[in-house]
Amino acid sequence: MAFGAKKIFPIDTQPSTAIGVSVPFDGIAVFNSTYTTKDATRNNLINYLLTEPGEIYLDPSYGGGLRRFLFEQINRQNFDFLEADIQSKIASFFPNVVVTSLNISASPDKNQVFITINYSIRDTGINDQLDITFT
Repeated sequence: MAFGAKKIFPIDTQPSTAIGVSVPFDGIAVFNSTYTTKDATRNNLINYLLTEPGEIYLDPSYGGGLRRFLFEQINRQNFDFLEADIQSKIASFFPNVVVTSLNISASPDKNQVFITINYSIRDTGINDQLDITFT
C-alpha cells in the first residue's frame, strides 16, 4: 500500500466537464462554469459565506451570514466571535475543507473589514486562499 497517496477526484481528469458555477454570475449566458475541484470549492465557499441564513427557502440554516456583521463595532471581541463562527460553519457545511488559518483585520477609518481564509481540501493536496473584503 502506498503511503501519502493523494486522491484525485475523477471529474478533475476530464477538463471539458464542468463541475460547478463561478461567482459572480456575470457570464455570457449568466453562469461561468468551473472545471476543477479547487475552483468549485472556492466558489462554493464564497457563495456560502455571502448567503444569509434563511435566504435559501428549503434550507433555512444554510449561509455564513457575514452581512449581519457589517454594522458591528470593529473590535477584537467581535473579530474573535466572527473567527469562531466562520470556522464552525465551514466545518459543518464543508467537511472536506480544513481551515489552516483565518485572519480578520480592519481599516476602521475606511469602514473596511478584511477576511483571509487559508484552507486545504482533505485528501487531495489542494491548498488555497480566499480573501473577502467588506466595505
